[in-house]
Amino acid sequence: MAVGRENGAVSSNGALNGDDHRIRYIPLSYHSSNSQESALRLVLSIRPDWTTPDSNVEFVRFTDGITNTLLKAVNKRPGLSKDEIDNEAILLRAYGHGTDLIIDRHRETQNHELLMRNGLAPELLARFENGMMYRFIQGAVTQPEDLRKPDIYRAVARRLAEWHAVVPCISGRTGHSRKNSRADELALSALDSNLGDAEFQQALDGVAPGKPPPNVWTVMQKWIFALPTDTEAQRARQAGLQQELKSLVSELSQRPGLGVNGLVFAHCDLLSGNVIVVPKNQAVTSAKTSEPTVAFIDYEYATPSPAAFDLANHFAEWGGFDCDFSVLPTRAQRREFITEYIDSYFSLLEKKTPGAAAAVDKAAETEKLLEEVDHFRGAPGFYWGIWALIQATISDIDFDYASYAETRLGEYNAWRAELTGERQKSGKEMPLRERRWAQEE
Repeated sequence: MAVGRENGAVSSNGALNGDDHRIRYIPLSYHSSNSQESALRLVLSIRPDWTTPDSNVEFVRFTDGITNTLLKAVNKRPGLSKDEIDNEAILLRAYGHGTDLIIDRHRETQNHELLMRNGLAPELLARFENGMMYRFIQGAVTQPEDLRKPDIYRAVARRLAEWHAVVPCISGRTGHSRKNSRADELALSALDSNLGDAEFQQALDGVAPGKPPPNVWTVMQKWIFALPTDTEAQRARQAGLQQELKSLVSELSQRPGLGVNGLVFAHCDLLSGNVIVVPKNQAVTSAKTSEPTVAFIDYEYATPSPAAFDLANHFAEWGGFDCDFSVLPTRAQRREFITEYIDSYFSLLEKKTPGAAAAVDKAAETEKLLEEVDHFRGAPGFYWGIWALIQATISDIDFDYASYAETRLGEYNAWRAELTGERQKSGKEMPLRERRWAQEE
């Protein structure tokens, strides 16, 4: 999605199959009420050399996210250039209140290590009780309007293809926070209160038959289970969303797609704040040297997913947090993006496994994925709508999650009404988002 959704070079340490103990763990916490002191204590624990007399440690707060707190720590020692200071900079990300309910933090660490091993993430330096610290990526954070520039969106397409073609999907149980501290605040879900632990895990992992967990479908099921159910209205809404998920899974989860089992390692949160334009002197991965190179940051929502979902989700972010539907990509823009993506995806696949893509008709694959993204265009609104309903009950961040939830669920409902013909039957005008999506040029 969406907000903080947050902000993120490369090492070979760590493990990928549940064994992340080789990433240093610091038994300290970040406290927003004592931000400077607690952040400094954490940073100095991994950079004790920053305690010298000539050190001048400062923190820059990033405010683009609405899930976590993100601080950039720099040591402005005398005689260093800005680039030299940034080369040593550290990002400290402290998790938002209650977000363990939404995000599997153990899985996030695995994701980061997996991406590090494939040269697609900054070095993860340490974990602490409520967050992590990692290397700073130099570059310019994009704004929503940047995503709509052809040279930028082609660069995003190439980088996304690299994620999908190169990074393997690691299966395992869907992490969840059932019966965690939130149980002290909210009743157990009306949907899961009668399930034993094993049945509950099966309900999560088995939501999309034949698709190894975790995946985007198991994540949505987890979030629906986590919805507040204090009132009759909340319980009714949860039941309605559960029924919608059942329909979505039936309609979309078994569609053919790229990757093994129709799943690729997806970012699932490619908003503008998570796309960094890398300085040309540091861009080493782009074959098209005259065009920009981008990097992605913030991997807490990354999970195996249909490629079409990841693309549709990114296209939804062209409108920013304000959900400006008038600037979403037209069909021609989506085709240009997907053409670049397909060319990169199959070129990388061929490089990885010679002969694997030798007979691929890239033009046909482009049209096929273009159609699949059309099928998935309503799913991101459903995904982030549920997310925002939960955030409205747990987050301390000053953001109108409730209104955001209604806007995103409205996207899904508009798609559903178009799909079923309900909108046409009622005589209502086609909503702006659907009109823009159908626009050719």
